[in-house]
Amino acid sequence: MTETPQLAVFPKAYLGPLCEDGSMTLDAWIELAGGLQVDGLEFYAGFLDLGNQADWPRYRRRMARAGLAMPMLCCSPDFTHPSESFRRQQVELEKNWIDMTAELGGQFCRVLSGQRRPEVSRSAGLDYAVDSIEKCLPHAASAGVTLVIENHYKDGYWTYPEFAQSMDLFCELVGRIDSPQFAINFDPSNTLLAGEDPLELLHRIVHRVATMHASDRYLASGTLAELRREENVAGYARRLQHGEIGQGMNDYDAIFAMLKEARFAGWISIEDGVDGFAQLQRSVTFLRDKMDKFWPEESGESTELRARSHRLE
Repeated sequence: MTETPQLAVFPKAYLGPLCEDGSMTLDAWIELAGGLQVDGLEFYAGFLDLGNQADWPRYRRRMARAGLAMPMLCCSPDFTHPSESFRRQQVELEKNWIDMTAELGGQFCRVLSGQRRPEVSRSAGLDYAVDSIEKCLPHAASAGVTLVIENHYKDGYWTYPEFAQSMDLFCELVGRIDSPQFAINFDPSNTLLAGEDPLELLHRIVHRVATMHASDRYLASGTLAELRREENVAGYARRLQHGEIGQGMNDYDAIFAMLKEARFAGWISIEDGVDGFAQLQRSVTFLRDKMDKFWPEESGESTELRARSHRLE
């Protein structure tokens, strides 16, 4: 790991084409994102082009030719189902995603707690999630991959929000798992959606943060209270929007200051671009400027190395 954070981008605006109808290929996304000033691309386990394991090494080589890393695989295991057999299936899925991460050259594989099902109590949900994550850790260790749990809102294909959405529940879950293969993927916007302060959460967990999702949320209409009433439906409520980084509700100066103080040197992955590629470019510029501000010498060196790498291509 370098001494400065590195910047990646996640294809938030292209998940449908990449995961559902195949109207965008993974090669096309790599080509498009290669024009951004980023160090890597975060992949999603549901990409159609990753459905055949034999193709994983090819995409690792394709990324290398583009001068990009694949630092983290984003996936959404659901560990809070009351059925033990269902949870076992989810553990096996996560192990497969760990293998995918390693084959693609990644360091981090996301985990979640699971859905906040009304019939599952807090204590039972915690036990289910902790037990399932711990069952994945030996496999992660053997693959050289770190599992990162996100303070999540809701997977786009789920019915219920994240079980460990609230700060106290999230911190309790994290506190019960002690392993060098387990860390945190911090997303400040998801804390806002829980009605809580992202800086307070970051203060509590910053020593365990290994990666970060850079996002900025806003409500297109209505209030957070109205959003709460629309949570228990499949997918995201229409009123909830991913905005341009720096134009939403998050204080990135305060966030980066806290990360800098904690000597954070992990990956920052952008979740943006839903309003077009130009928006994604502006978000990259915003975050590069912030990284240059808080990690000036290191970021400058990283930028020069990236430029040199692209000149050699």
